[in-house]
Amino acid sequence: MSTSIADERRLLAADEYERIARSHYPSLAGIPRDELLDLVRWLREQRGKFKGQIRRRMRRSKAEADSQDRERGLAAKKQVFARALKRANGHLDRVLAAEKRAAMRAGMQAALERKRRAPRHHPSSGRRAHGGVQPIENPKGADIVQPSTVGSITQAGRVAQARRDSKPEA
Repeated sequence: MSTSIADERRLLAADEYERIARSHYPSLAGIPRDELLDLVRWLREQRGKFKGQIRRRMRRSKAEADSQDRERGLAAKKQVFARALKRANGHLDRVLAAEKRAAMRAGMQAALERKRRAPRHHPSSGRRAHGGVQPIENPKGADIVQPSTVGSITQAGRVAQARRDSKPEA
């Protein structure tokens, strides 16, 4: 369930809302990286502060209706900070990914320039062309099994089976 900007303004103090308003899209895109990191840290601290307050109140387990309303308000505030943190973290991830891509691209361009500037190594062929690599004969020979004995094993099996089949049963 999302919270409208009017609900955020109603739940938060003026100074808190100013920072939360910076986490919404149009203004979030224009924030420099260092300020974005500061905003993320502040949002994380605020969310942790409200999360801790909710835990402490739950531990005391006051069953009064008034304290439950306060806990509900604290939970709503915590959710506002959590959503703002999610937006800011997403934008920060995109900024860091763009920086990483730019650094990788710069490194690749530098490597390509080094390769282009390096002298090419093309040795001359000499006065005469050579025949290249000469084949080495296999000393074992290619034919391990003689061609005349290729089918003799299976034929011997067939002959033996035929003898057994033709024998009269005892």
